[in-house]
Amino acid sequence: MGLAYENLDESTRRFMREEIEADIANGSIYISSYLNPRGCDSWPQLLVDAAVNGNDDSLAAAIRGDGCLKSHYDRRKPKGGYTSAAVPYNAHETMGEGEFNRYYCRGLCRRAIEEGVVNLEVYRAKAVAEPRPASLAKLGQLVDPATVLEDLRRTQGVEPALGLPPGPNSGLTLRIPR
Repeated sequence: MGLAYENLDESTRRFMREEIEADIANGSIYISSYLNPRGCDSWPQLLVDAAVNGNDDSLAAAIRGDGCLKSHYDRRKPKGGYTSAAVPYNAHETMGEGEFNRYYCRGLCRRAIEEGVVNLEVYRAKAVAEPRPASLAKLGQLVDPATVLEDLRRTQGVEPALGLPPGPNSGLTLRIPR
């Protein structure tokens, strides 16, 4: 079960799509090392389709259903070199949630800026069995949309410097404060 995005509506979806299309146009879209050649080719359109009509669950299903994942990938060894490792069984879910949430946050930041919303709020959008202390500390935090947007645009494929969203499986995302 994916995240419950409180502000996932046509306005946010429009900005999500614009953010994805901007990344595609400037060649900065994140391509996971778990994707096979077919997945690399399909990835941009899968993201657009999820932003327009879907969610993180539909993105995960498309990744799996379209045969986008490798069975193994090259993993860097701590002391240099590479080894072959199996792609995690839940890679499609982790990718779907992580990347959809990232673009949702970017789209919501753009929307907030356009609508004059001063801050966005961090909230738990999915129940997790054992919340991380770092995630618990972020709950209820108010953040500047322009700062978060810039951070997310700068940190494709890596953990954002601000830690928002804090990565897949955290269950956290952003909303317009109530």
